[in-house]
Amino acid sequence: MDHSPAEDSAIENRLRETPRHGYQGDRAPAPAAPEIPAGLSVAISREAGARGGSIGRRVARKLGWGVYDQELLEYMAQEIAVRPNVVESPSALASQWVEDRLQQLLREQNLSQHPLIQNLARVILALGAQGNVVLIGRGAGCILPRQSTLHVRLTSPLEDRIAYMGQWLRLSHQEAAERVRLRDERRATFLSTHFHRQPGDIQQYDLVLNSSTLGEDVCADLIARAARARSEAFPTSPTPLRGIERRV
Repeated sequence: MDHSPAEDSAIENRLRETPRHGYQGDRAPAPAAPEIPAGLSVAISREAGARGGSIGRRVARKLGWGVYDQELLEYMAQEIAVRPNVVESPSALASQWVEDRLQQLLREQNLSQHPLIQNLARVILALGAQGNVVLIGRGAGCILPRQSTLHVRLTSPLEDRIAYMGQWLRLSHQEAAERVRLRDERRATFLSTHFHRQPGDIQQYDLVLNSSTLGEDVCADLIARAARARSEAFPTSPTPLRGIERRV
């Protein structure tokens, strides 16, 4: 159909204004996919009586992070009613990361095939995917990847640990010494059996601190400062996972 010159000019103007599906010039870059893990985790290994639980809770308070101790991690791994809410991640990407990491542990590090240990690994990995958590014991440092975890070992002279255990549990020196020996032995057996690690291998830790020499608050401050420095590699804020958390 023929158009007048004025109509042709109007059509050309509309065409210029109409968005095109081809090249549209430089655009702002698409938002980057969220990083998994979304933040740093602190994994604390400790000798019996070295006050690892108390120091770990101090670290969490200083950082404003969640803290999960040995008893809570075991409970979360054992309770069928609790575990799905913890393992269920707010994103499919995080869920896939948990399963990929678990398979890597089974394949490359010969993680124990025991169902409870695999449940424990899923719980710890789900927490690690979120980041900004302090995990005390249960092989968390063996499960989480090194690049997203600050690995800490707390030690103390044996006599100091016995004295602390005796005071804490109101035991005689002999009873406290036996309690320290048994706890150290059980923890070493747990790590060697299920993760093929020895707790005394210092190469697996980023920090090894003597809680008797430094005291609880100095140890906690050093760990928190190291965690803040490492956390600079994680600029995004993680989305909290649904589940049970022990508040500090």
